[in-house]
Amino acid sequence: MPKSALMRILSAFSPSTKSIATWSVVWVGALVAPVCSSANDEPAPTKDQTVVLKQVQTKAIDYLRTKQSDDGSWTSPTAPGISGVMVDALLRSGLTTADPTVQKGLKHLETFIQPDGGIYFAKSNHRNYETCIAMLAFREANTDGRYKQILANADKYIRQQQWDEDEGKNKADLEYGGAGYGSKSRPDLSNTQFLLEALRAAGAQPSDPAVQKALVFVSRTQNLESEANTTPFSSKINDGGFYYTPAAGGSSVAGNADNGGLRSYGSMTYAGLKSMIYAGVGPNDPRVKAANTWIQKHYTVTENPGLDQTGLFYYHQTFAKTLDAIGSNVVVDANGKEHNWRHELLAQLAKTQNEDGSWVNKTPRWNEGDPNMATGFSLLALSYCGQDKAAK
Repeated sequence: MPKSALMRILSAFSPSTKSIATWSVVWVGALVAPVCSSANDEPAPTKDQTVVLKQVQTKAIDYLRTKQSDDGSWTSPTAPGISGVMVDALLRSGLTTADPTVQKGLKHLETFIQPDGGIYFAKSNHRNYETCIAMLAFREANTDGRYKQILANADKYIRQQQWDEDEGKNKADLEYGGAGYGSKSRPDLSNTQFLLEALRAAGAQPSDPAVQKALVFVSRTQNLESEANTTPFSSKINDGGFYYTPAAGGSSVAGNADNGGLRSYGSMTYAGLKSMIYAGVGPNDPRVKAANTWIQKHYTVTENPGLDQTGLFYYHQTFAKTLDAIGSNVVVDANGKEHNWRHELLAQLAKTQNEDGSWVNKTPRWNEGDPNMATGFSLLALSYCGQDKAAK
């Protein structure tokens, strides 16, 4: 797309008046600058790629069928977060609520619905996280409206878990707008991105006050000094990437720089960018431009940049959700090389799938040593790789 044409589009863009469905077209060519083909010019997956995708998904689905317990759970009967990922992934992979495995999984999740509207194990310390994940599964299953009230009740619950004025916080507080695992635990970007996904699952628009509060927190997890980010960490690295949390003294699993800055890493950078898209932030915003630059420098499907193999499958599904939300099949890296990310992610997951249809991370942090967890994340990522998910 010529620069002059792109600038005309950008000058006419106003996130307050455009829906995500309308303005996502503007991202095509903008986020992947300096060069990107138009979405309409990008090649759709070939027949062979479509066949490979189906084969890989089928093997993974068959694997998860064999690993479901009689009570409908996976891995643990008291971990609805894990089972929620499985149900969401299976539904996004083409199964329906009529499928016996899905039916059992949904009935299991329903047993965690609490009087306060949350969906969590009663003794859990991860109540917000579990509720958000379950909401994504129920959203996919809600084709006939059967989970409408459950989603509405859960929506009220997760809004109460967000750090805001109800806790005596205002925009000057580093916790403001964020979400943690539950019970007002320290907010972080990982949980906040799931909060935003769950809010959208319940119908929230970018202008929703809870979404805009979350944007305040998300902006402060970026290594970028800006009007939206005046935290002590904002200018110490200033590479445009994102880290885990600025709250409670700051934390990044990628470690600290010598000057005390919190190092950026891949999964959180994609989480931060996706969250900004959901909050209606446009492609010409300095925060988005900086995140784009970081992604161009660190584009890969073989590792979680900054963490190597740690959290690889979580990274894959966040990577896929983010780039799909942008609406382009192509990312151009810092060297000017074009990457059809859908094709490359499919090829990587096909190559690393085990004979039994599962995936597992030899770096087992964050439950990825559990093949159910790794396979669920992989199926979620694959659901964005097909022709039916190509940009329109």
